[in-house]
Amino acid sequence: MIEEKTKYFVVKQKAVPEVLLKVVETKKLLDSGQAATIQDATERAGISRSSFYKYKDDIFPFYDNTKGKTVTFVMQMDDEQGLLSDLLHIVAVYKANILTIHQSIPVNGVATLTLSVEVRADTGNIVQMVEEIEGLKGVHYVKILARE
Repeated sequence: MIEEKTKYFVVKQKAVPEVLLKVVETKKLLDSGQAATIQDATERAGISRSSFYKYKDDIFPFYDNTKGKTVTFVMQMDDEQGLLSDLLHIVAVYKANILTIHQSIPVNGVATLTLSVEVRADTGNIVQMVEEIEGLKGVHYVKILARE
């Protein structure tokens, strides 16, 4: 019998089933000390204990397990003066260490950027960093290609 490797996926919160989001909420209640027992935490989150136990090892917020990892993003952005500088400034503010950066030659005023960053112990919340980059005028999208 061939053993299958575990596969991981990065999905946006809106694509995650409600039960899994409640498992994350239960874990936060327990970790923060706002709930003393699993029974209390699951009741407050609105799920059964059996659902919590079934999924507790299968879901975690993206930023909880990224320290010491390399994250690679692909972005599509307008070819506008200063936009790349603004994007790199956001990365610098979050103290992510840039490992590689590649920007394609713009076609019809749009370029593709591939960026790999090392997430260090002092790096801020990567999810917030991505949200700030997505919020820049001229950035069409940001996708996470890989996390190693």
